[in-house]
Amino acid sequence: MCQRQKFKYLHLLKKNMAFTIVTVAEMQFMAGENVDATGDVTANHQFLHDYAVGYLSSLTKFDLLTNWGTLTTNYKFLFTEWAARFAGTQLISFNMAGYTSSIEAEDMLTYHIYRMQQIEKILNDSSVQDFQKV
Repeated sequence: MCQRQKFKYLHLLKKNMAFTIVTVAEMQFMAGENVDATGDVTANHQFLHDYAVGYLSSLTKFDLLTNWGTLTTNYKFLFTEWAARFAGTQLISFNMAGYTSSIEAEDMLTYHIYRMQQIEKILNDSSVQDFQKV
């Protein structure tokens, strides 16, 4: 395999890397096309995934990593969206210089935070918490 093919393969592997509840592609989508590449790296993706899992597991008092396979698709969508938006906010905040203006970046952050709060309200609703089998 030549060096060029190896680079292309590694680039595709990085783009499609999946963690338990969110993929790198979802994180990057939420950060937008102007995200700073120096913060948008695999090590940070792992941290952001783990932070999101820890927060959501504490919020719902449900071990997401252990029980991910037992959840229905609809619940997975909620957790995945929250984790992707969380990662997006962190990647945007890392360095806003790539965005058209700081207002563009701040607007994206505000929207992500609003959606995250709405998802948290849904997850805290006792009628939704049946995924916990409580």
